[in-house]
Amino acid sequence: MIRVSPPSPSLLSPVTSRPPLLNDLTLKSTWSHRAWLAGGCTTVLISLAKSVTGAADSHIWLEPILAGFIGYVLADLGSGVYHWGIDNYGGAETPVFGSQIEAFQGHHKWPWTITRRQFANNLHALARAVTFIVLPINLLCDDPVLLGFVGVCSGCIMFSQQFHAWAHTTKSRLPPLVVALQDGGVLVSRSQHGAHHRPPYNNNYCIVSGVWNEILDSSSFFEAMEMIIFFKFGVRPRSWTEPTSDWTQDSETTSVESK
Repeated sequence: MIRVSPPSPSLLSPVTSRPPLLNDLTLKSTWSHRAWLAGGCTTVLISLAKSVTGAADSHIWLEPILAGFIGYVLADLGSGVYHWGIDNYGGAETPVFGSQIEAFQGHHKWPWTITRRQFANNLHALARAVTFIVLPINLLCDDPVLLGFVGVCSGCIMFSQQFHAWAHTTKSRLPPLVVALQDGGVLVSRSQHGAHHRPPYNNNYCIVSGVWNEILDSSSFFEAMEMIIFFKFGVRPRSWTEPTSDWTQDSETTSVESK
């Protein structure tokens, strides 16, 4: 008989009970946020520029383009794995990832807040990670194929939170191009991501294009990972627990938002 241990408080922490106000300063961009976003965009553009110039010099185009496409596809997979991890494990006090975990847990209770976050505020954390990881690659590498992969993959990862925000935005408030990209499956759609915010809250984690969602969900990939982690470390994911007020969407807040 398997003995199920209770979740560790240090690994599964509740979110704050106070929703952000519409004019909350935590939703505003700061100069620090803008600086990190500028740094992230610059490193991505350098990767892409070096890839294009390298491809032109060596007269190869197919390989960098294919590498970029693979980067786009794998960015969606990476976004899903990361989203699953911070949705199900850890808390605000978790080293390195604590603020992201707390923000995503708050997002489940008040999903509308992501549409109120200013652009740099929403993207700065990923932009900072992209800057630290991609900048050394740009300095050390001149391979147009690798740089094509790195540029597209890191760019999609950095902007995944914006794609995520668009998946929570009504079509009437979205630019026509974004709506077309969502309808064409290039960016994750509102209907697909909306399923992630409905019970049982354990699917549709990918937020770039969403192309991996059906594959991962139908193969029970995340359920298998959760079982491995549970049997190895005795830690239960949040998705195994009945949703509480810390997880489920605040309907009163949502009704205010929809007016």
